[in-house]
Amino acid sequence: MELLIIRHGQSEADLLEVHEGRADFPLTDLGKAQARKMAAAVAKEYPPEIILSSTLKRASGTARILQEAIGCEIRFYDDLREFNNGVLAGMSRKEAAVKYPLPKGGRPVHIPIQDGESALDLRYRAERILREIVHDYRDYQRVAIVSHGGLISNLIKAFLNLPVGDFAFPTGDTGIHLLEIRDDIRVVRFMNRQGHLSYE
Repeated sequence: MELLIIRHGQSEADLLEVHEGRADFPLTDLGKAQARKMAAAVAKEYPPEIILSSTLKRASGTARILQEAIGCEIRFYDDLREFNNGVLAGMSRKEAAVKYPLPKGGRPVHIPIQDGESALDLRYRAERILREIVHDYRDYQRVAIVSHGGLISNLIKAFLNLPVGDFAFPTGDTGIHLLEIRDDIRVVRFMNRQGHLSYE
């Protein structure tokens, strides 16, 4: 079984210098163009049999563009949404730094931001949804997952059985990771591939 994990394209929040997280901004025109390039590359090189997507607009819009290129079924999961950043969602970074400054030494992994989830909560959610996908879609050869940077990083950590903190796996706009479960072996085929963005 292969897991093709894809981050959404550029969203409007990227241009506004705000905390995004659960704030539901759509793709920009550039984000849509990025998604079309990603979809063309995926359709040619590693088309999935099914697409699973976050319900937030920037991811669902990316997933729908991919679906148009592939023609396969798409299903939406709330559990594939980005980190729940509570009161920070949609707030400018300058305002957030004043109203909700990070504690000295950073926020402990078990303590959430107000109205949000903790880093530990996010990791548990990623662990749970990964196990659900691997179990529920075990008869598929390749499953695409369209999600967000923070959740994707935690999906990879869950896949590799890494601890909650100390590791991060950044993903650029429409970056692609290909992971494989082969018998009892977990294989990383590639990470954060973005070569498609250089295509004309």
